[in-house]
Amino acid sequence: MSILINKDSRIIVQGITGKEGGFHAQQCYDYGKNIVGGVTPGKGGSTVLEAKVPVFDTCKEAVDTLGANVSLIFVPPAFAADAVKEAAAAGIALIVCITEHIPVRDMQNAAAFVKECGARLIGPNCPGLLTPGEAKVGIMPAHVVKPGNVGIISKSGTLTYEAAHQLCLVGLGQSTCCGIGGDPIIGTNMVELLDLFQADPDTDAIVMIGEIGGSMEIEAAYHIRDNITKPVVSFIAGATAPAGRRMGHAGAIVSGADESAAAKMAILKKCGVVVSENPAGIGEAVKTILG
Repeated sequence: MSILINKDSRIIVQGITGKEGGFHAQQCYDYGKNIVGGVTPGKGGSTVLEAKVPVFDTCKEAVDTLGANVSLIFVPPAFAADAVKEAAAAGIALIVCITEHIPVRDMQNAAAFVKECGARLIGPNCPGLLTPGEAKVGIMPAHVVKPGNVGIISKSGTLTYEAAHQLCLVGLGQSTCCGIGGDPIIGTNMVELLDLFQADPDTDAIVMIGEIGGSMEIEAAYHIRDNITKPVVSFIAGATAPAGRRMGHAGAIVSGADESAAAKMAILKKCGVVVSENPAGIGEAVKTILG
């Protein structure tokens, strides 16, 4: 089993006629054959991906015609928040926004609108989702994953891939890999995904990758202590980052005592989470827990 996406997901790509959208749509299509359509205003009636996938002018047309329930967004930053809102208004249940550099105020409005519509947003500025052997929605490399029973939640794209690779090296696979993004405003947080993996009968352990800055990992630690019965292995990036300086992600800046890597790791350990101090140790840590 899996969370959020599977072989039955019906995916459209907003921005499918662009360079990045077209490239990654092809990769997703080749992986799971789940891409059923695309959306680019003014390009409705055309086809892409070797004429196998129709393009529509609006998300609503794609939903009404194809029954799409997932949207993957490759739209430039100035228009991406509106694309998110369009997908939610059209009835798309799951929206995955890859675009980075979206203005914070735009994302505040879009994230609130998505919740009002009862939809779920992953991202923005994220690598997306991948359920090994079933569906890929985003830019994750498929060759580093395999089907298994370990769920991955990560703020970092590259560390998502590294964690998946480390698991494969010790003979373990993944149920679903979730890259949530590192922007100040994101649609789905660690606590929400922890609950989804907790409820998934085929996920036996969870890897949670965080970073310096913000309180999300701390909130997740206490939630794990009080609500999650499955073992969790965590890694916190940014141990050597100087205080007060942004490192990589827009949300990765230490502004309080509990936001440093050392402080977050201490709280996670206190709450019963196994903390790997090196990403290369994630796989072995999970293998030890699962026996």
